[in-house]
Amino acid sequence: MKQLVAYITSGYPDKSFSVELALNLAQNGVDTLELGVPFSDPVADGPLIEKANHKALELGFKFKDLLEISKEIAPQVDTLWMGYFNSFYQQDIKKLLPLAQELGVNGLIIPDLPHEEALLYKNLFDANNLVNISFVAPTDSEQRIKEVVTDAQKFIYMVAYAGITGSGVAEDLQPFLQSIKKQTKTPVFVGFGVNAKTAKEKVKGADGVIVGSAFINILLKNELSYSQKISQCNELAKIIKNEINS
Repeated sequence: MKQLVAYITSGYPDKSFSVELALNLAQNGVDTLELGVPFSDPVADGPLIEKANHKALELGFKFKDLLEISKEIAPQVDTLWMGYFNSFYQQDIKKLLPLAQELGVNGLIIPDLPHEEALLYKNLFDANNLVNISFVAPTDSEQRIKEVVTDAQKFIYMVAYAGITGSGVAEDLQPFLQSIKKQTKTPVFVGFGVNAKTAKEKVKGADGVIVGSAFINILLKNELSYSQKISQCNELAKIIKNEINS
């Protein structure tokens, strides 16, 4: 069964909504939840996720909100924190990782932390039974891919193209996938540009997909009520899970 990872922006539009949405998604095909930490300059994210980040911050998001949301969902849903390194560093990462483990969070996704710097924190992650998800991109050499994936845990975040999330660029991923797969047995999940229309093609040869902008697009629709947003996200999750496994 190929896996579906869903990204949502923590605290947008509010904490209780994030909890309800997360629990609903887990019942409708989502295997792992990325809880996004709102940040003022999310460099790897496209305009939709950037907009949701800014809106969450405008509404008063604080890091403690992430902890409160995680406390509710992490015991019930496989949960990862997705954020930029500064957000975690400011919280004192040596104290934060034990807290994440205590809350039931299983790992972090930090797109702006290079592999070499991530290695400096490996012992800290290992000591707290947390994974730090590894990224590979089409611009990486075979040697670079080997370095990055050798100790990769849980899954490898394969960036489908060089760019930002949500832009939906189409390209042949098979040579890139094969170059990763020959170096590791860790599952490879495809991110960036995955939606209901592209999921079936993107997942070929991979073990799962990571979907963010497609969900956030629903959350940003002001004309929808909270219950309508959750209903549409549930339906999207079911469609994508079916597409990647049919």
